[in-house]
Amino acid sequence: MFLLQHLDQTVKKIKSQAANLITLINLGFGAMAILLVLQGELRTSLLLITIAAVFDRLDGMVARKTNTTSELGKQLDSLSDIISFGVAPAILLYQAVLFTFGMPGAIFAIIFIACGAIRLARFNVTETHGFFVGLPITAAGLFLTLSFLLIDIIPDYHFMFITLILAFLMISTFKIRKI
Repeated sequence: MFLLQHLDQTVKKIKSQAANLITLINLGFGAMAILLVLQGELRTSLLLITIAAVFDRLDGMVARKTNTTSELGKQLDSLSDIISFGVAPAILLYQAVLFTFGMPGAIFAIIFIACGAIRLARFNVTETHGFFVGLPITAAGLFLTLSFLLIDIIPDYHFMFITLILAFLMISTFKIRKI
């Protein structure tokens, strides 16, 4: 009897932390993407940011499915998202092309990260049901990351505009229906 109760409590603890574990996997992929950019592995970094997005989608689904949403989980998700979809994509694009513009390129990358942080902070303190206000950082980060694939196709200066447009879309006030 004691063993069954202990096993049941252990299963409940694991279930309650499953979404947070998935969130930390998202964070791990984002952090590894940053480290790979620093080593010049830009294409592998792109892949890891994309995988992080899959885990970002999964953590919310698991939290809702297991009815284990929490304030801690919400904050942890935002901290992971700023790494995986703010810092990692900005550093990837900076290293790939924005560095050629010197300080302005660096400032544009920082603006993207700052707007992502504002977007996440606003999300955490605002109650919205059924919609997002502004472009979610996951979408903005993925768009910025995937724009890397256009480096050989479009002129370099376009990436400054792409970075700035995505940054401002994150802090805009338009509404997007949640799916």
